[in-house]
Amino acid sequence: MPGQAFRAVPSRLAYVSFLSVIVAVAILVMVNCGGTSVQVNSNPKMGSASVSVSDPPSCKVPSGNFKHVFVTITGVSAHLNPTASDSTPGWQELAPQLASAPVQLDLLSTAAAACILAQLGTNVPLPAGDYQQIRLILLANGGTPAPANNACGAGGFNCVVLSDDSIHILSLSSQANTGLKVPPGQIAGGAIRVADGQHVDINIDFNTCASIVLQGNGQYRLKPTLTAGQVSTNSTGLSGQVVDSATLQPIVGGQVLVAIEQPDSTGVDRVIMQTAADANGNFNFCPLPVGIFDVVAVATSGAGVAYNATIALNVPGGTSMGKIPLVAETGVATGPGTIQGVVTSENAGAGASIDAAMSAFQNITLSGGGTRDVTIPLMGASTANIATTATPVSVVCPANTFCEQYTLIVPASNPSVGTFASSGTTFSVPASGSVLFKVEARAFRPLSGGTPTCSPTSVVVTTDSANAPLAVTAGATVTAKQIDFTGCS
Repeated sequence: MPGQAFRAVPSRLAYVSFLSVIVAVAILVMVNCGGTSVQVNSNPKMGSASVSVSDPPSCKVPSGNFKHVFVTITGVSAHLNPTASDSTPGWQELAPQLASAPVQLDLLSTAAAACILAQLGTNVPLPAGDYQQIRLILLANGGTPAPANNACGAGGFNCVVLSDDSIHILSLSSQANTGLKVPPGQIAGGAIRVADGQHVDINIDFNTCASIVLQGNGQYRLKPTLTAGQVSTNSTGLSGQVVDSATLQPIVGGQVLVAIEQPDSTGVDRVIMQTAADANGNFNFCPLPVGIFDVVAVATSGAGVAYNATIALNVPGGTSMGKIPLVAETGVATGPGTIQGVVTSENAGAGASIDAAMSAFQNITLSGGGTRDVTIPLMGASTANIATTATPVSVVCPANTFCEQYTLIVPASNPSVGTFASSGTTFSVPASGSVLFKVEARAFRPLSGGTPTCSPTSVVVTTDSANAPLAVTAGATVTAKQIDFTGCS
């Protein structure tokens, strides 16, 4: 009967549905018994992110020898796993449009003065979680698709333009297509947290001036130095004005460099960002992640007079610091000091090529007790990055090593230090006596995208070539103890 047939259909469907549930449960049980679990989340937690890139440059003409540094970006990715490799699944693309339409940026563009150099991705959906790696993907020279506008000529899509307008292709690392990574140690707070329903603004700072290596053959190579962090949507920054302590007026001509720093895991203050102040001594770091920073300023005037390093400790982001006084050198010699030295590298009794990143430290006493090594910005024609070779131009290598000479131009007086106070910061008078420095070299494998090499990967020297304390004198050059790296692969 029609009525009976109608009642029989739902009964049959119910039976089939019941069997389907039983089969599905049995499959899950069998899979779990086999040591593998299957999780299905029909409603994953999602947030969103926008990503930008910035670079407050300190090596642009006239402070340095570069007019432009062009790189071509094809993607920005993030990963939850701090140890994820290039091939690990789960990388999230933050700027998907760049894959088909790469963007070429001038990292030394004057637009950087407006906080953001470029907005790479906007309101991109992103699974919730703590993102602990970010990578910036560059287009290989000769790769495709080409950017709409290319300032590098026929040689490629990444290049430097020097003060004489000559164009030099910038050789990329082997990781150019898999990403220049910003690891957890270079992400403010260790991770970028994206909560369910939350939007975050991520900024990548490309420290151009610390990322370019000039090789002995005159070619330029990229050894990327990047940091990242979650920033305020209003581009909160940290600003101030560097002045002469005697006149409280801007330092005329020359070079005024300012760095913001934070202690690393060993307690050494490391540069987060560095910039050149304008003609009136004004500077502004933005955007910045939430945090506390140490501000370090150095200068030389147009007449070649050097100033001490002035260090303001514990400055909150979003602060306008007002005037930062620097004390000029006095006496017969008033120029900066120069530290020269040689870095050697070898592996298993034979020379090995490395990139060495050079830093100069001065030690300060903290108001609450203890001391801290602070990175001093390098001035003038310093060589912050060197590449060891078998036949360097200026020095003869010891047997069975590759080597290269470095030059660090630094203040020739002890630093002036103050702890930030919103009511006004009081700075100490630079201490008299010997002006002591430490020199550090960190070793990286060439064309590896910044992978450390050698054992150990970092060497610090505190003495000169005669094993006396490494003391700097105004207008003079001191030779530091040779830095030797072994086990370099």
